Amino acid sequence: MLKTKIAVLVSGGGTNLQALLDAQKSGILKSGKIELVISNKEGAYALERAKKCNVKTLVLPSKELGKSFESELVKALDENQIELIILAGFMKILSADFTSRYDKRILNVHPSLIPSFCGEGFYGLKVHEAALSYGVKVTGATVHYVNEIPDGGEIILQKAVKILKTDTPETLQRRVMEQAEWKILPKATEIASKKIAKEKK
Repeated sequence: MLKTKIAVLVSGGGTNLQALLDAQKSGILKSGKIELVISNKEGAYALERAKKCNVKTLVLPSKELGKSFESELVKALDENQIELIILAGFMKILSADFTSRYDKRILNVHPSLIPSFCGEGFYGLKVHEAALSYGVKVTGATVHYVNEIPDGGEIILQKAVKILKTDTPETLQRRVMEQAEWKILPKATEIASKKIAKEKK
């Protein structure tokens, strides 16, 4: 079976990208191959992680590119024949035009159990701050397809993480990554890759 060609979009340190690269190495991700890592910020450490694994990298600085960012992104994805896009700590909202072009071909990992603490304005530590201030006993992570509504696409996988009385937003963020995000993102990527690979037959 031909492997699904994957691009990972990043903005920062790339811990979720690392989880995907490790999953590819260990065979958890076997129906897809990470062909390209694109950062919308210069100097994102995620690019170093990709280079260490001999994965092609590209920087498309969204601030400088402004309105032409998405057309440049589409060009790069087309040139590399990308079939599946993973948003792994990608801190930019994509337009409805872009997401509809790649229907059921974009995955995102969000650090809460959707529909809690999601949508516009909920990203990074803000999600964990909201969970703690609300007093929920359980949080977690969700991998979903991306559509025109922030965090509004169909859910693929979720994993719960218990909140401890001693938690701060920072400790909770770390545990949600370790116990949920890094586990379900590779699994969901495999599910989506397998689906696309089967369609190609």
